[in-house]
Amino acid sequence: MFQQSWNVFLYDCWNLMDFLELNSDQRREAINTQQRYRAWREASDQVRANRGSMVWSTSKGHDYLMRSAYDRQGRRRQTSLGPRSPETEKIKADFEKSRDDAIERLRQLEAVLSRQAAVNRALELGRVPLLGARIIRVLDAQGLLGVGVRILGTYALYAYEAVAGVWIDASLTTTEDIDLLLDARGGLAVAASGEFEATSLLRILRKVDKSFARSNQAFRAINRDGFLVDLIKPLRNPPWTDEPNRLGSDPDDLAAVEIEGLAWHESAPPFEASAIDERGEPLRIVTSDPRIFAAHKFWLSGRVDREPIKRRRDKEQAEAVASMTGTYMPNLPFTADELKMLPRDLVKRVAPLFHPE
Repeated sequence: MFQQSWNVFLYDCWNLMDFLELNSDQRREAINTQQRYRAWREASDQVRANRGSMVWSTSKGHDYLMRSAYDRQGRRRQTSLGPRSPETEKIKADFEKSRDDAIERLRQLEAVLSRQAAVNRALELGRVPLLGARIIRVLDAQGLLGVGVRILGTYALYAYEAVAGVWIDASLTTTEDIDLLLDARGGLAVAASGEFEATSLLRILRKVDKSFARSNQAFRAINRDGFLVDLIKPLRNPPWTDEPNRLGSDPDDLAAVEIEGLAWHESAPPFEASAIDERGEPLRIVTSDPRIFAAHKFWLSGRVDREPIKRRRDKEQAEAVASMTGTYMPNLPFTADELKMLPRDLVKRVAPLFHPE
């Protein structure tokens, strides 16, 4: 009887406000997760900063301190730090201590996060679907998330939820695809050369699921279960013929498709959040400002060339994100001064969604 009454209560909440606030226990553990995940990321960065080794190498009867490390393409690089001396001996000792301390701290924090994940599962805090979470994590590990690639579409909702401390109606977050926005203006201009030369989105996706393959549409990858990954970029008018449309130089990799309206997201301030996946484990999501998300979805809902069923979902997502932002994110006011990347008439039409009567 209690369960039936609780289900009725939840149903009424969804209908009334489109989102449900976390309870006090959930808020407490969500905050704990964010803090512990931040500490883990700092420790992980420290381990990466101390990766490789320092060894003595003898040449012509003299010892030289050599720093060895592997680059992103797996190539071993060696750099001489000078002949053996009290100074280079101290450099080697300090490096090894810093490396060992960082590794131990990371090990301890991984154990803390493992325990935290169990708590999060018990409180049903996990929201981000596992496959999408794994894709976002590998992009982050490759140094691409927020540096030329942003998460768009429905997966952005999980970032907005995490910051607001609410849950959106599951009907608005259910999805079997993830959109990756390629910002080729600057962040990934280096993708065509330099350290990202060998980067391939398809190879990155196959680290998550070996069944991913490029579909007949060059911008899309699909796995055996039908999960889609789309690489998208803004439509340029006039076109920028020298703008990269891939992460690297592999001609068989995904090639971004140009879509109208994405320039608003590209110009929007980044929005970063620590969300929690279905196993209770945290991940970083970098997307665009929720005000731009809501405005773009509202604009899509009015396009006559878009499928009717998608237009209705666009409008519902626009309303939910706008209401959430207006209610829980007062630091993001919907004002024309902060939204100059949007058409002025669109700003006027969307503004009422952020402060519904």
